[in-house]
Amino acid sequence: MSIETRRRRRIALAGLLAVAFSMVASGARAQSLPADLAVAVANDRVPEVKRLLAAGADPDTVDRNGDPVLVIAARAGNAATVDLLLAARANVNARNGFGDTALMVASLGGRGELVRKLRAGGADVNQKGWTALIYAATGGHDEIVRYLLAEGADIDAAAPNGTTALMMAAREGRSSTLDLLIARGADVNRRNDSGASALDWARRGKEPAMVGRLQRAGAR
Repeated sequence: MSIETRRRRRIALAGLLAVAFSMVASGARAQSLPADLAVAVANDRVPEVKRLLAAGADPDTVDRNGDPVLVIAARAGNAATVDLLLAARANVNARNGFGDTALMVASLGGRGELVRKLRAGGADVNQKGWTALIYAATGGHDEIVRYLLAEGADIDAAAPNGTTALMMAAREGRSSTLDLLIARGADVNRRNDSGASALDWARRGKEPAMVGRLQRAGAR
C-alpha cells in the first residue's frame, strides 16, 4: 500500500470519527434538554428557559415527578415563564400524575393573573375529574371562582368521588365562597360518593353560621 493511499485512509477515518463524535455530542445535548428545561422552569430562570426552548427543548417536557413544566410554572406563579411556554405552544391542558392542569394549580394558589393567561391560552374550565372551580373554592379564592363561573365553569361539576366546589368550601370553612356559590345556584343537597353533603361538612367543621346559611338555602 502506497504512502499516499495510507494518508487518504487516515484522512477519511478522521472524518468519520469527527462525524461520529459530533453525533454523540448532539445526542447528549438533546437528551439533556428536558432535564435542563425542568430545572430552569422550577427555578424561574427566564433567560435560560428562553434559550432552551430556542434550542429545541419540548415545551411539554415532564419532570421526574410527572409534572409538565407548564404546571410547575403555574404552581410557582412564574408568569414570565408561563408566557414563554404558552408562546412555544405548550399543551395548556396537560395533566400531571394526579390529574392536575396548570389552570387547576393556579386556581388553588389564588393566582388570578395566571388563571386569566391560561384561560386565554385555551385552558379548559370544565375538564373531567377535579376542576379548577373546585380547587378555587378549596382555597377560598372568590375572585377566581367568579371568573371561572363567568367563563362557563359548571358550578356543580363533581370530582371522581362526587365532591363539588360547594362541598369543598364547606369542608375548608370558606364562608364567603360558600355564600357566593349558594347565591349562584349551587346544588345544596348534592352528595358525594360517601353520602356527605355540604351541610354535613359544615356540621363536621363546627361551622354553625355556615350550617344556618345552607339550611336557609334549602339544605337538608
